[in-house]
Amino acid sequence: MRLLRLLYTVPLRLRSLFRRNDVERDLDDEFRDHIERRVAESVAHGMTPAEARYDALRAMGGVEQRKEECRDMRSVTAIEHRIQDFRFAVRQLLRYRGFTVAAILVMALGIAASMSMFGFVDAALIRPLPYEDPSRLVTVFGARPDAAASQTRGSVSYLDFLDWRTRARGAFQSLGAYDVRAGFTVVTSDGPERVSGLRVSSRFFEALGVRPVLGRAFDAEDEGPSAPPRVILSYSAWQTRFHGRADVLGQTVTLQSPWLSHAEPHVVVGVLPPNFHFTMAERAQLWATIRGEQGCWQSRGCRSLEAVGRLGNGVSLQTASANMTSVLEQLRREYPAAHGDLETAKLVPLTEVMLGKVRPILLMLLGSAGLLLLIACINVVSLLLARTDSRTREIAVRTSLGASSGRLALQFATEAVVLTVLSALAGLALAATGIRFLTNLLSVDMIAQMPYLEGVGLNARLVAFVFVVSATAALVFALTPFLRLPRWNTFSGLKEGGRGSAGTNWRRFGGHLVVAELAIAALLLAGAGLLSKSLYQLLHVTTGINTDGLAAVSVVPVSLGAGAAETAPRGLLARQVAERIQALPGVESVGYADILPLAPGLAPTSTFWVGQPQAQQRQDTWPVRRVSAGYFRTLQATLLRGRYFTEAEVSTTSAAAIINESAAQRYFGAEDPLGRPIVLGDKASPPRQIVGIVADIKDGPPETPPHPSAYIPFDQSEFGLVVRTRQPEASLFPSLVAAIHEVRPDTMVRGLLTMNQRIARLPSASMNRSLAWLVAAFASTALILSVIGLYGVVAYSVSQRAREIGIRMALGAVPQSVYRLVLGEAAWLVAIGAALGTTGAVVAATVLRHLLFAVEPWDLPTMIATAALLTASVLLASFLPARRAASVNPVDVLRAE
Repeated sequence: MRLLRLLYTVPLRLRSLFRRNDVERDLDDEFRDHIERRVAESVAHGMTPAEARYDALRAMGGVEQRKEECRDMRSVTAIEHRIQDFRFAVRQLLRYRGFTVAAILVMALGIAASMSMFGFVDAALIRPLPYEDPSRLVTVFGARPDAAASQTRGSVSYLDFLDWRTRARGAFQSLGAYDVRAGFTVVTSDGPERVSGLRVSSRFFEALGVRPVLGRAFDAEDEGPSAPPRVILSYSAWQTRFHGRADVLGQTVTLQSPWLSHAEPHVVVGVLPPNFHFTMAERAQLWATIRGEQGCWQSRGCRSLEAVGRLGNGVSLQTASANMTSVLEQLRREYPAAHGDLETAKLVPLTEVMLGKVRPILLMLLGSAGLLLLIACINVVSLLLARTDSRTREIAVRTSLGASSGRLALQFATEAVVLTVLSALAGLALAATGIRFLTNLLSVDMIAQMPYLEGVGLNARLVAFVFVVSATAALVFALTPFLRLPRWNTFSGLKEGGRGSAGTNWRRFGGHLVVAELAIAALLLAGAGLLSKSLYQLLHVTTGINTDGLAAVSVVPVSLGAGAAETAPRGLLARQVAERIQALPGVESVGYADILPLAPGLAPTSTFWVGQPQAQQRQDTWPVRRVSAGYFRTLQATLLRGRYFTEAEVSTTSAAAIINESAAQRYFGAEDPLGRPIVLGDKASPPRQIVGIVADIKDGPPETPPHPSAYIPFDQSEFGLVVRTRQPEASLFPSLVAAIHEVRPDTMVRGLLTMNQRIARLPSASMNRSLAWLVAAFASTALILSVIGLYGVVAYSVSQRAREIGIRMALGAVPQSVYRLVLGEAAWLVAIGAALGTTGAVVAATVLRHLLFAVEPWDLPTMIATAALLTASVLLASFLPARRAASVNPVDVLRAE
């Protein structure tokens, strides 16, 4: 019966809602018919028509009241009231266009900023990695307990990895590895091309739990010295190089690794899924196996691999770590020459390795965007408070006519929802621009290192985020006017609109809101200042070389098969190229090395000191570079003692070595290192004689502290050139390329940059630049919004105190005193806000001090500049209301009162 009744009443209720006029006519007809029948019945009993009609209406008890009861019985009154509230809210927003436009724009900015940043946080930290059960994946490091964090990169040799894989089966379901010496040279019909890629072990993809969408993954036959050359393509490489052809399996790709003398055709055996990425490989296009004869893979002292393991079922991180430490101890006992110090196993979740550095940065930026959203909400709350005070008379009238508090609250909630929905829609439109802005701040290299940030856009999580933010804002905006209702003094509201006490209370509360805004703006301004100063220090750090007039280029010889060119001495090509370039007009000097200065990273080499008693022998891990005779002269490095290499020493790869100042101070102190022997590599390597000491050169990234380094004569096939020129560096590039190809046409030339451009494009510089720009954008927007908020507070305060100011001026107050009155109020607000904001900035910068370079979190000039900028902006915003107040005519004010 209940269901039948519901089925019967629902159409009637819907008809009452959508065809209201027809329903009202039916209701009038029904009441008219009822009254007429009652009148006819009374007339039949002897009443006059007039008496009968009066009796019928009296029996009805009020026609309009009965009609209202019938309307209530339809159960659509609440919906009708909401429709009325919606229409009234729209009329109110259209009536007060200035308030509406300001509120929507302010909120849209806040929503867009937070939504844009959340999109990047979602892509990096919330979206799951494209691996099977990524929570069980770990990166396995083997390092000495006192090793620096940067020295864990490339922490295992290939021979040690084979032992790890065999002896640690109880800890790992699968264990794979990749060579950190990334990149391939691909030979195509258009010439050689450098592409990103990795060489990995046979079970690498099995450990990640990744299955190719086409073909197969590597198996045991694909790894080892005699394994055939095979390659797996990324999905993008399949689409771009093979146009997505289904017959790609069995096709060949001719490629050459940096350490091999010639290129080989590799057979395609698989294609990876489109969503696959591996951060340490950047955007790798090609994946090959560890195969062929390569000297580093046959030495336990050459640690060029990193291991990735999938924990076994039921195996904890602590258990696997203990198991691996036991394996490392076994290897130390069996191969003491390659494992001089006790190593411990460090197992780090793969997500921490891939996202550990970017997580605090993204969270900091999301926090900055959240602060901007908070400022926007505070501004809108301030506008709502001012508007509520101006509606005191309206609210009092509605209350006097019977409107309940609940009815008023629903009206305010409807207005807040309409305002928030419009703001959210505008914010969504601005967020698209914001995401493009954030993406443009990231360099190509940064995107390559963070492939998970590609394709950031609208998704279900982003929509849910906007909904939560909008719903919270709507709740705050609905409660703001409701909590300010003068329900306790309706008569006062009808009489004066609550001008006196309401205005005073609002000024106090609005002042508190402005202090919060100014504190947040000061925090963001100080953060932007610290990051900008950090970027400046990074770009102007002492590198130990003269970067002006210095050009750099990388040279990669490409050969098909093993010919005469490959059997020639490995350093011959570099010497021939250097001699040809030295003859170019405008060239002052030429040098070359295996890796150019200011490189992102360099694999360390074990260093043993000899010539001392056994008990005093020292072992450490140094980066070692192979350089030419003219390398240091071209860089204009400072020779402290001794000499540089001679051309004869480089051509014969003499057993000579040059160390830097840090190495001399750390290991020799006051003793003279010149002539002392040093062994680079393992203990079986022949000793080298130290012939010179140079001042520290920033071989690695500029943010790294000075560290011991060694230099030996060049003996490589690939090399980087440094050329000092008297003409603009960029104008020399075409001549450089032509000269290199004259010596050897099949050579790939890449990375044509000035040394200053190399510094500007380093990952650390790009990251600092992006952070500085982004936080500066947030800070600028926060400053503008805060100034607007303070202007509104001061302007409203002046309007509320117009009578007081008029009386003051009528009693003889000069305009200067009015300026002091208004500007003094603003000065107190900015003083409190700046103090709170700079304190918060110091705390935040202390927590995130690893993002700063050569700048202390409490940097006094930055804090003073922040306070000065904030104070000047606030006083300028307060000057206009102060000027308006000082120019008031007391006669007009008193007459109006």
